[in-house]
Amino acid sequence: MKPKILVSRRWPQAVEARLSARYDVTLNETDTPLALDQLRAAMTQYDALCPTVSDKVPAEVLSAPGARVRIIANYGAGYEHIDLDAAKGAGLIVTNTPDVLTDATAELALLLMLMAARRAGEGERELRAGEWSGWRPTHLLGQSLAGKTLGLVGYGRIARATAERARAALGMRIAYHSRRRAEDEDGAVYYDSLEALAEASDVLSLHTPGGPQTHHLIDAALLKRMKPSAILINTARGSVVNEDDLAQALSGGVIAGAGLDVYQGEPAINPALLTAPNLVLLPHLGSATLETRTAMGMRVADNLDRFFDGEPLLDRVA
Repeated sequence: MKPKILVSRRWPQAVEARLSARYDVTLNETDTPLALDQLRAAMTQYDALCPTVSDKVPAEVLSAPGARVRIIANYGAGYEHIDLDAAKGAGLIVTNTPDVLTDATAELALLLMLMAARRAGEGERELRAGEWSGWRPTHLLGQSLAGKTLGLVGYGRIARATAERARAALGMRIAYHSRRRAEDEDGAVYYDSLEALAEASDVLSLHTPGGPQTHHLIDAALLKRMKPSAILINTARGSVVNEDDLAQALSGGVIAGAGLDVYQGEPAINPALLTAPNLVLLPHLGSATLETRTAMGMRVADNLDRFFDGEPLLDRVA
């Protein structure tokens, strides 16, 4: 009998086809988020649950009486939406999909930098609203990134890929801060405090995990340390930024601009962010290329295959 698998959202067609060839798969045909009671019920009906970042999987779900699920194979690198302690307590295995989204997320970080620096979001909104009156020498003046310092908060795979592209394409200098100094810095300058990095950076790009240690790491005090011409970029986790403080910093001219792809309460967006003209907002597109989203799904399938074949897992996080 084939193991029963629940896929919580629609995945790229090639991935769904691969899973369906080996497993008894239930797909979410409507592609709408599953409610907690649906996920809780699924724990008793399936052998594996495949959630995404949009699915909250708390202890309430994982502790369902008579649970049948043995593995939570997450579609995505981040797993803050899954209660790992509760999963361990229930004897569940949890996997994720690292590595495969590095390039796509780095590309998006660069896109946000350029959009914020060149005020592209403001320009497009003006044009679509029919408010553009024509070219003039001082209209929507932005700033060049050539020779500027890109400060990376965290220095993992995505941060390094972002640095590589910023250096090669834009001629930026690279600096970073992380909990531990890297053995191989790839020419980047290390700052031993986040505050010092913020003061030195023209663009501050966030590449940290979520969780209590990084919750609201970027707040009013840190923003005040940045240059008035500086730009903040977040492609990491929404919870890293205090969004009210950021909105005030943008409206008050504390920093020049920002670009966000992630939000603390997504898909709900803090209303204060929506009124900031010098803020570029994207709907969590970091890994949104067909190639990357397919690779993520294939990584889930690899972990499932190894689990049900009794082989060592590639990406176990619990």
